[in-house]
Amino acid sequence: MIQARALNAQAVRADFPILSRQIHGKPLVYLDSAATSQKPAVVIDAMDDYYRRYNANPHRGVYTISEEATAAYESARQRVATFINAASPKEVIFTRNTTEAINLVRYSWGRVNVRSGDRILLTEMEHHSNLVPWQLLAQEQGARLEFLCIDDDGLLQLDQLERKLAGVRLLALTHQSNTLGTINPIKAIAAAARRAGAVVLVDGAQAVPHMPVDVQDLDVDFYAFSGHKMCGPTGIGVLWARRALLESMPPFLGGGDMIKRVKLNEATWNDLPWKFEAGTPSVAEGIGLGAAVDYLSQFGMERVRSHERTLVDYAMEKLQEIPGITLYGPRDPEIHGGAISFTLPNIHPHDLATLVDREGIAVRAGHHCTQPLMDRLGVPATTRASFYIYNRVEEVDQLVGGIQKAQKVFA
Repeated sequence: MIQARALNAQAVRADFPILSRQIHGKPLVYLDSAATSQKPAVVIDAMDDYYRRYNANPHRGVYTISEEATAAYESARQRVATFINAASPKEVIFTRNTTEAINLVRYSWGRVNVRSGDRILLTEMEHHSNLVPWQLLAQEQGARLEFLCIDDDGLLQLDQLERKLAGVRLLALTHQSNTLGTINPIKAIAAAARRAGAVVLVDGAQAVPHMPVDVQDLDVDFYAFSGHKMCGPTGIGVLWARRALLESMPPFLGGGDMIKRVKLNEATWNDLPWKFEAGTPSVAEGIGLGAAVDYLSQFGMERVRSHERTLVDYAMEKLQEIPGITLYGPRDPEIHGGAISFTLPNIHPHDLATLVDREGIAVRAGHHCTQPLMDRLGVPATTRASFYIYNRVEEVDQLVGGIQKAQKVFA
């Protein structure tokens, strides 16, 4: 039983060793959690404990530490399944990250089910990881890509949805934009897609770390996310999928652990979820992800979302006071996640990020792996500040102060 805990950002900061660092003589203000979150000590300790006490391959040994590794790794899968309300841990496939999870679907489901002339519907706000795999599939299979546009507030033009869905084989879209912060109404979109007979894949890399996600309630077919954005380690991600789909799909990779029986000229496949997990898995990373799920669960994801909503509301208010600034994405904090992108006249985002780093403030600058979205916005890049459970309103003020100092440099 995970004990409930209040979400007090000042107290939470003490759980993250890196946040005690100073950068250029000033306390680290980390505002790049949309790229990767920081890791609490409990996650680091869980991985360290595995390597120190029971480092062994899971699933394959009958000796004590191998059985301990198996139990810890599969316990992590169960906790992830509970965290997203999967019907069974057999629906939870461990991958390296969201990108690999989406490519698994592209390869194992897409190459069997998408044919010449089929339509794949995406959106203008997709991360390259949910765009390039479908470009490749369309080229391979002779399918056609179509796109749901956004309006000037960074919202999907859902009045186009019914028309765009006609004859679509697959709809793939993000739950929350990593650039605009837009939170898309996935449940309603998925319901429309289901009426149109389309399969739905959701990129949840920016959603699962920041809000409650119930895959059964959303009623989608595939849902992908990464461990490193939700207080877990790099090198571990998740593909959740409906069991019937996973059962029907061929394996993604061949080799050890994904087989049931091998002969010289043929093989049969292991049961779910191991059918899609060839080779020695990322054991320490899986255990670390399990610890991260426990860590977030003590707060409750409603509290995580509420904390970020407060920060975003305050940040948008304060940032709009800066002369000349342009903010991108919806203004309503109810549909705006923890990432805020902006530009300033006469200051390139890379220059701004370099200057605020002198104040100990870490922000992201660039196209954020959304180059088509940058084209739609008419800019080459933006600066992005993204918040998480360890950020405080004072850090918003520090960011504003850092931006104002940068403006004086370029005045």
